[in-house]
Amino acid sequence: MIRLGICNEMFEGWDFAEVCRVVKRIGYDGLEIAPFTLAPRIVDVTPARRRELKAMVEDAGLATIGLHWLLAKTEGYYLTTPNEAIRRRTGDYLIALAEATRDLGGSLMVLGSPKQRDLLPGVTYDEAVGYAAEVFDRIMPAVGSFGVDLCLEPLAPSETDFLNTCDQAEAMIARVGHPNLKLHMDVKAQSGEVGRTVPELIAEHAARAGHFHAQDTNLLGPGMGHVDFGPILKALVASGYDRWISVEVFDFSPGPEAIAEQSIACLRRELAAALAP
Repeated sequence: MIRLGICNEMFEGWDFAEVCRVVKRIGYDGLEIAPFTLAPRIVDVTPARRRELKAMVEDAGLATIGLHWLLAKTEGYYLTTPNEAIRRRTGDYLIALAEATRDLGGSLMVLGSPKQRDLLPGVTYDEAVGYAAEVFDRIMPAVGSFGVDLCLEPLAPSETDFLNTCDQAEAMIARVGHPNLKLHMDVKAQSGEVGRTVPELIAEHAARAGHFHAQDTNLLGPGMGHVDFGPILKALVASGYDRWISVEVFDFSPGPEAIAEQSIACLRRELAAALAP
């Protein structure tokens, strides 16, 4: 069954427990967490604090979805560098993030982090694929042991020059061949794929996707711009996708409560229509 969640970074500066209460009051089932909202690095969040945060989510009647923005506001990590030591350090940090995801009660991580995967000077695309695959080959047994899916997010060429399409992400997933390495889909990102609409991409890929982000191309939430979410939700339901849809926005100017309320109203309306006989 599709459930609706929301990402927490739009509530920047709020008390975490209050975020959970407000998100539940508005009607969401889950909270997705950006690690930098908890500490500069996830390893700085102690086991005791992780238990406290998990309890706050559960006490509010929510579920922790998982983590996204995995490498945002960090330094020293890079997925596609020729430097083996940096790749190893990056992989070790992704394992630490997976452990924190489990401790917080979550079950997935979204790997976008475009500036930690861009092609470096002199590195070809195929070489970058090899470097990234090496990282995933090494870490996925540990990530999977925590009960966590690592979901690769294709991003538009305006954001990165590595893994721009669902086809490219699926090729990486097939190369690694670990059941906990999955595809992440995103309305804004997939709107940038040339030649295919978001509903067409959903029909082709969503049955194998581990997670889905909903937002408008104007950086606001569903129902706050020009994207028609009716065909998108219909395609998701028809594909058999039955996991989370998280609202992720990049323009916080209307305020988090207004964004959360308008977004869930749109998603509920279109999901109900998609599910109607």
